Amino acid sequence: MLSTQTTLGEAGWFSDLETFNASTSFDIRISLGDFVGNHSGQQVDAWEESIPIFKSLAQHLLNSKPHADSYSILLEYRLPYEGRRPDGIVLANNAVLVFELKGKAASNQADIDQVSAYARDLRAYHRECHERDVLPVLVLTRGTGVLDEKNGVRIATPDRLNEVIDHVVDPTATDGPTLTAFLADQAYCPLPSLVEAARELFHSGTIREIWRARASTEPAVSLVTALAREAAETSTRHLVLLTGIPGSGKTLVGMRLVHANFLDDLAIPRSGGKPSVPGLYLTGNDPLAEVLQYELRKPGGGGKIFVRHIKNYLNRYVRNQNAEPQEHVLVFDEAQRAFSPEKVADTHRDWDLSAIASEPELFVRICDRMPSWSVMVGLIGDGQEIHIGEEEGLLQWRDALESSQNDWTVHAPLHLEELFEGSPIPTIWHPELNLDTEIRFHSAKRLHEFVESLLSGDDPILVAKLAATILSPQDDQVLGIRFYITRDLGIAKEYLRSRYDNAPNARFGILASSRDKDLGSFGVHNDFLSTSRLKKGPWFTEPESEPLSCRHLESVVTEFGCQGLELEMSLLAWGTDLARKGNAWDTGKAKRYSPQGRARPQNPFQMRLNAYRVLLTRGRDGTVIFVPPLNELDETYHYLAECGVPELNLS
Repeated sequence: MLSTQTTLGEAGWFSDLETFNASTSFDIRISLGDFVGNHSGQQVDAWEESIPIFKSLAQHLLNSKPHADSYSILLEYRLPYEGRRPDGIVLANNAVLVFELKGKAASNQADIDQVSAYARDLRAYHRECHERDVLPVLVLTRGTGVLDEKNGVRIATPDRLNEVIDHVVDPTATDGPTLTAFLADQAYCPLPSLVEAARELFHSGTIREIWRARASTEPAVSLVTALAREAAETSTRHLVLLTGIPGSGKTLVGMRLVHANFLDDLAIPRSGGKPSVPGLYLTGNDPLAEVLQYELRKPGGGGKIFVRHIKNYLNRYVRNQNAEPQEHVLVFDEAQRAFSPEKVADTHRDWDLSAIASEPELFVRICDRMPSWSVMVGLIGDGQEIHIGEEEGLLQWRDALESSQNDWTVHAPLHLEELFEGSPIPTIWHPELNLDTEIRFHSAKRLHEFVESLLSGDDPILVAKLAATILSPQDDQVLGIRFYITRDLGIAKEYLRSRYDNAPNARFGILASSRDKDLGSFGVHNDFLSTSRLKKGPWFTEPESEPLSCRHLESVVTEFGCQGLELEMSLLAWGTDLARKGNAWDTGKAKRYSPQGRARPQNPFQMRLNAYRVLLTRGRDGTVIFVPPLNELDETYHYLAECGVPELNLS
């Protein structure tokens, strides 16, 4: 018998059903209070109401199920790394039942999605839940006579809760998870956000092991690790191109590579000894660098050792041709967006014109100066080019290698074969270098296909069929992501606040296109002055107690501010810069691009599509799309609805 009387662990109460039933409500409440710590009188009232409901449930199971003496119950189980706490969990022999109790007579969408996410995350990230049914149950404590099911969630009032239990619990099953196994250290390992992963790497040099993420990304990490060892042993130079769909873990792979301890052993000593940082993660993404450095400011160094901005790195080694690079491995974030020579000239106006070249050529030159060996890893995402000067594509990397005075070998996935066709550069194809499984979006699959189909303007009937496989539950298992549309910004905000009211670590905020002209009249201030003044570090990382946190749903981040970053859920304000008109996307109302020095946009329409592709894929739990009630957006709203995105209804 394991109970909360011996250890508090990660729950306010955990025991077998018989121990729970034999304990007084007072003792259980005291245990819950000791575990939670500082709590309100409202919380105590909620426990006073919920404990008798769970006791009645336990008694029913003991009376009706022959193996119920082996069942267990947990109250206020704290999800490790997160702090969210489902009200109750019952470990039966054929299923894990997750309960959320609400002091109301009717449910709303936020309540449903909250308990749904508990079940989703347990099944996705808890070792004891991978191969078991994890069933979410919403209990409406102030009503009677309710028995329903929505989005894979069973909904019941206390008087009908036993009917739910009788339907889902198999009395003949005998192989259930034990409390000891369920509460074991590292049993629950959720996928970290980008910021969380950066923090873990900075502090410990490792990222928590997540079974699903590791299965998807480990082959790529192992391959590049082997290539780095080979480069060191053979004194050779290699370009590795790693492609992947949005949310597939490219950044996690890059982070792990530059923080790998084995690089210290392979580093060649310089005049001042061995380099302290043989691997470096480089990004041209200003917000990404700003947010990571802000988050890592407390340990010291401002996070600059962890991530460097491409501009600053180039300034150091291009302006000083005699400086010997300290690294052997460079990871170039979003390598397909590398700047053209024209954009480099605009960005580095103080350089001598003789130094101007494309970013790929500049980095190949720097790698050529690294002692003995070097590995350049380019992380490549599709359809993410949103800045002027990023449209030259990957061909620049081929041109850079062909102009090098050293011998290079290219390693890439087979679908890039056309890029190097006819090139004298030796090329080796590796299937491991294409990440095609989404892990950012929990258990949702094929989200990138849905977004691509939506933005391609495909037949709504076909898009809706694809949406049904992503946004709707199947086989009684709750899938990982939610998309909604609404024309009421207040409803969107109310949903998000209610959805995450017990998840203080969750981040949700307003996103909008930078090219829209009309959102400001709806309180969505996406203008350049408002968004340029925004401090993105606190916006993405600080809790609601801080005035600059995204959770206040006041300030806005555009595609330029959120690319490469993520939220638990985003509120996307759809603009008139990309509107349906005559069954096609139209950008006629978009703000025009201003020429930036020598660089000119090559395809403004495609850049609008790319911007919305970024905006639609920032939310790990999903996206609420606010379509303003403007006549010119009526067709857009109806198109999204026809494509299978449901209307957000709080009732």
